[in-house]
Amino acid sequence: MSQVTAATLEKHLREFIVPATDSRLGEGGSTIEIAEASAAPQVRIEVGFPAARSGPELVAALRAHCENLDLPVSPEFAISWSIEPHSVQHGLTPLDGISNVIAIASGKGGVGKSTVAVNLCLALAQEGARVGILDADIYGPSQPRMLGLAGQRPVTKDGKILEPLEAHGVKAMSIGFLVDERQPMAWRGPMVTSALNQLLTDTRWGELDYLLVDMPPGTGDIQLTLSQRVPVSGAIIVTTPQDIALADARKGLEMFQKVNVPVLGVVENMSIHVCSNCGHEEPVFGQAGGERLAAQYNLPLLGALPLDRRIGEDTEQGIPSVVADPDGVIASAYRRIALRAGGQLAATGKDYSSLFPTITVEESE
Repeated sequence: MSQVTAATLEKHLREFIVPATDSRLGEGGSTIEIAEASAAPQVRIEVGFPAARSGPELVAALRAHCENLDLPVSPEFAISWSIEPHSVQHGLTPLDGISNVIAIASGKGGVGKSTVAVNLCLALAQEGARVGILDADIYGPSQPRMLGLAGQRPVTKDGKILEPLEAHGVKAMSIGFLVDERQPMAWRGPMVTSALNQLLTDTRWGELDYLLVDMPPGTGDIQLTLSQRVPVSGAIIVTTPQDIALADARKGLEMFQKVNVPVLGVVENMSIHVCSNCGHEEPVFGQAGGERLAAQYNLPLLGALPLDRRIGEDTEQGIPSVVADPDGVIASAYRRIALRAGGQLAATGKDYSSLFPTITVEESE
């Protein structure tokens, strides 16, 4: 392949918009390299989000993008990914072994935040990422049941560090593993904060690309304290379309902005009700609320999810939709949201603290 052909191909490929990042190829955490040593152009592309399942779709889109080029031989594409640690709030240090902590939050309860969180975890794991989930809703932990782990208890090998439980390839920790699910958690704020900190730091997470934190609903003292003390790389806001949910979602969104946590985008849950009998779709909670919220704060709408009975049934059985029907419409919607969230994170600032030496000042005698 001539240098002229390689330059033309590279220029054309750099006009391709990567769906997950909304950025041109070569930007937003992606790189491109073209080898000139063979007859067919060898294009190696690296993205900043996992792409085990979606890689072939990306290759197909790239081939379609190159169809109008007059090349003697069609290029061959190889997709790889590298998930880098990203910067956290000023004054906090990223957790050892955990590249990125992503908070899943809502301003109010009842919007399906926990269901979204667990399905996004599973979607990222299916794409090849190493993923964990921390159930930070101390008062109402739901991840044990959603993951099919209800009644199980974590073990400790040294009496200090807990071993996380695992389901569907995702590591999990929750206060629900340590107490009876019928036991009310009548704790004040400082006790809740202390318990969450222990669950986070006294769990042997191992090496993770993403740890998703299923935050408790609301924006009170507990939520603010957690967002200030936990080193978070980004946050996702979950809402439903109606105005009352949007009003509370704005509070959650602005809370993260105040503590300098990048908001990766908005997820509109229960967007459209799908009738299980006839398939008729109806926006029972209003229309485009998440889209308006995202536009107001100049954020991406990561996606919209239906109000579908199957989602609730799947999580009740401990087999969330992404696992129950991995090739179905609902699972595909969750995967698109997970990829867009990973892509948006890839486009944010990276953490370079590990590259700098530690400077020690000692008093000379």
